[in-house]
Amino acid sequence: MDSTSSIKHDELTEPILSRTRSPTVVVLPSGEAVSSELEEILSDTSLSSFGRLKKATLVELRCLFWLAGPAVIVYLLNNVTSLSTQIFCGHLGNLELAAASLGNNGIQIFAYGVMIGMGSAVETLCGQAYGAHQYEMLGVYLQRSTVLLMITAIPLMFVYIFSRPLLVLLGQQKDIATAASLFIYGLIPQIFAYAVNFPIQKFLQAQSIVNPSAYIAVAVLVIHIPLTWVVLFVWDWGLLGASLVLSFSWWVVVAAQFMYILMSDRTKNKTWKGFNMHAFTGLWSFFKLSVSSGVMLCLEMWYYQVLVLIAGLLENPEIALDALSVCTTLLGWVIMISFGFNAAASVRVSNELGAGHPKSAAYSVIIVTLSSLVISSMCAIILLSVRHVVSYIFTEGETVANVVSELTPLLAISIILNGIQPVLSGVAVGCGWQTFVAYVNVGCYYVIGVPLGSLLAFKFNLGAKGIWWGMIGGTALQTLILLWTTYRTDWEKEVEKSKIRVNQWHHEKKQPLIST
Repeated sequence: MDSTSSIKHDELTEPILSRTRSPTVVVLPSGEAVSSELEEILSDTSLSSFGRLKKATLVELRCLFWLAGPAVIVYLLNNVTSLSTQIFCGHLGNLELAAASLGNNGIQIFAYGVMIGMGSAVETLCGQAYGAHQYEMLGVYLQRSTVLLMITAIPLMFVYIFSRPLLVLLGQQKDIATAASLFIYGLIPQIFAYAVNFPIQKFLQAQSIVNPSAYIAVAVLVIHIPLTWVVLFVWDWGLLGASLVLSFSWWVVVAAQFMYILMSDRTKNKTWKGFNMHAFTGLWSFFKLSVSSGVMLCLEMWYYQVLVLIAGLLENPEIALDALSVCTTLLGWVIMISFGFNAAASVRVSNELGAGHPKSAAYSVIIVTLSSLVISSMCAIILLSVRHVVSYIFTEGETVANVVSELTPLLAISIILNGIQPVLSGVAVGCGWQTFVAYVNVGCYYVIGVPLGSLLAFKFNLGAKGIWWGMIGGTALQTLILLWTTYRTDWEKEVEKSKIRVNQWHHEKKQPLIST
């Protein structure tokens, strides 16, 4: 580091921030000079080290929670929408709970992982382009991603159609597989809703537009719960009716968010300039980035579902499956908080890198990781305090409740680990490290985590506990690798990479746009 930019930091920030230089004013490709308040604070040698950290922390926390708060609400309420359907089905009986859990946490999450993973390519490109003030490209990225995801949804649809033989092939009991496939058929429209929703969601988040999505999520949940109750307990439409209502609710979310884009002054004629044929150009390059993003996030999300499927092979699979499904559902619910911080981390890092602010990007990583860790630790403590009764939200079975109570300490460990890991994945998306993290996920989850869990469950007869210990092992190793990688990051180099990426995609805007 240059001696002219060297400043004294405390032990926490020194390893990261000492590898950055500190221009306070950056000239973007658009020619506009932009100054970052956080970058100026971190570079202000007139302040003491403590004064810089105190002031910078207040600025970053204000920005972080402005982004993360509504994002957490969106992810939580979207998850609660699916969770409420599962809860309603659980009160129809244990078979229905197992079927809805397998449908939601087994097959449905497969498509969810593909779509949100491929959609995160929009997060990288839109975030860095927005930071560089290349606003006109955001709408093109949104449309291009939607085209690709709609095409991807078609083969995924056939996975849903043939879900019953697939589940039987994977070792699930025929009665559970049959009931689950009925639930899954009703989720087919949801696949195409995902294909539109996630690009829109990332498009808005890259611009720090998160409040409208939170309001929409609240409104949809208010509609979804009574409608599901009517369909199940008044009209008696069963599992298929419950999943059709869930698909309908997701399409309402899509329609409402798109109407916001068309009508809002924040997007109209700035980042959204109408439909254009440019969305159908450069698809191959965009596809490669989308695939890297998809593989990275899919491997994370599928990891937990693979373990649920393994539980179906245990002795007395219905109880094991119900207990693990309750625990993974609770874990998924709490992870939604971390996903909100994941989104905030991705936006903050990509925007700051695009704007050429390495110190701000580095400091954002520190604050968002610590904030998420504190909140997840509090959630783990609360869950431990209600370990004996929490499962009754999902089912009235005492046997399942006892197994869930035994698994809760392991669940608490997983919650704490997942207070860090998703946030670091958000940092990876903001930096464009998707390919590297995909390799890490393969090794940690599928070379170590799944085999270890299977060995403990079947060879050492630990059952569901063994499966969960394997999951903890894989997640812990992945978290340590991501922590080390982030610690060793040269943020100056990341800024240069961002400039190259933005300029590469920026050339595409020279082509004429055909607006409708």
